[in-house]
Amino acid sequence: MAWFPIALTDDEQRVVNAERDAHPDAHVRRKMLVLWLLHHGDTRERAATVTGLGRATVQRYVKAYKGGGLDGLRRWGVTGPVSDLAAHADAVRASLTTNPVRTIAEAADRIEQLTGIRRQPTQTRVFLAGLGFTYNRVRAIPIPPKKLWPSTSRRSASSSTPN
Repeated sequence: MAWFPIALTDDEQRVVNAERDAHPDAHVRRKMLVLWLLHHGDTRERAATVTGLGRATVQRYVKAYKGGGLDGLRRWGVTGPVSDLAAHADAVRASLTTNPVRTIAEAADRIEQLTGIRRQPTQTRVFLAGLGFTYNRVRAIPIPPKKLWPSTSRRSASSSTPN
C-alpha cells in the first residue's frame, strides 16, 4: 500500500486541534490526535506508540480520513445487538409501573403476556435494568419484643421450683 501523507488545510487544522481535546466522544478525540500527529510529521509507528494504539489501527484511521475526510474519521460504526424486546419497551415500562411485580419470574411472565417473547430470568433482569427498574429488597419490619408478663417471666418461673 502506498504511503498517504497527511496534509491538513488551515480550516481542517483548526477543527482537528479543537476536536482532539474537546469532542464529546473519546474515540473521535483519539482519532483526531492521531491525525494531528501525522500532520506534524510523526510516523504511523510513532503515532501508534504515543496514542497507545496498534499500527494497523492508525492505518485504518488514515484510510477513513482518505475515504471520507474529517466526517469519515468522525464516524463510529460500532453497534451492538438490539433486543427483540426493545420495540416493546414503552409498553413493558407502563405495565410494570402501574402494576409492579414482586419477582423476576413474575416480570418475565408479564412480559411474555404483553409481547409474546419469553426470556429467562437473567435476561429479564438485564432488560429491566436497562429500562431503569431496580431491585427493591423487601424485608420484615422489625417489631419490638413483647414485654414479659410477671407470671411468665424467668424470675417467677425459677422461684416456683421447690428448694
